[in-house]
Amino acid sequence: MSTLKIAIQKSGRLNEDSIQILKDAGISIDNGIDQLKAEASNFPLEVLYLRNSDIPQYLIDGVVDIAIVGDNLLVEKGKNIEVIQKLGFSKCKVSVAVPKAFNYTSIKDLEGMRIATSYPNTVLDFFNSKGITVDIHQISGSVEIAPNIGLADAIVDIVSSGSTLFKNNLKEVEVIFKSEAVLAISPKVSPESQKIIDTLKFRIESVLRARKSKYILMNVPNDKVEAVGQILPVLRSLTVLPLAQEGWSSVHSVIDKDTFWEVIDKLKEAGAEGILVCPIEKMVL
Repeated sequence: MSTLKIAIQKSGRLNEDSIQILKDAGISIDNGIDQLKAEASNFPLEVLYLRNSDIPQYLIDGVVDIAIVGDNLLVEKGKNIEVIQKLGFSKCKVSVAVPKAFNYTSIKDLEGMRIATSYPNTVLDFFNSKGITVDIHQISGSVEIAPNIGLADAIVDIVSSGSTLFKNNLKEVEVIFKSEAVLAISPKVSPESQKIIDTLKFRIESVLRARKSKYILMNVPNDKVEAVGQILPVLRSLTVLPLAQEGWSSVHSVIDKDTFWEVIDKLKEAGAEGILVCPIEKMVL
């Protein structure tokens, strides 16, 4: 069997989250300090630790089969690369920011101005779509200091919490698009590698479903089970087990963690008691 090659960022938060999702998918990786590549011991996978900005080209050239990368990089450097799974972590925005003192009213205020960015193609496409001409200054790293040192009038950069903008006396005025980590595939993948990718994707999907869900069980009077069932989203049907106490049942289901408290309130109103909520490690459909 061939070995699948996957690229991930060699350091930083995206690296940590990428390694974690592979581990959660049951893949054991010996990722020692300062390694440039590592083999999985229980899956036909080789991990290449690369500089983030280089990953799209590795995919295009077929040096790696797949990669975990921010889709902001694919927008900038790999528009024709296929995304096969959104991963739900490393979420951020690619945004336009200006000095706080700038009296910003609309995107037209930036006509003819100097924009500092590490994403020149993204910036050019965005402002062209708005019919606005700007002077792009491409720089690597520390984009946020450009207005303070007189290099630019505004910036386009990744924004997560917004704290970096705040520290540099900037404010976000336009969101170009929202980004997150994705699983991307090379256009040069072989049929044999595709089979391994399908297996890996299946495992990752099971992990992502589990991360979005909680297992819930509760005690419900038998005459309230139907009402409770109408509240709970279920995969197929409720699991209902009789309790030792006559007239009561234990009801089991899965709920979305994002609507957890709303559902809990409705269940209590419907007569549910002794509600327990548990994490789900994997969720295979």
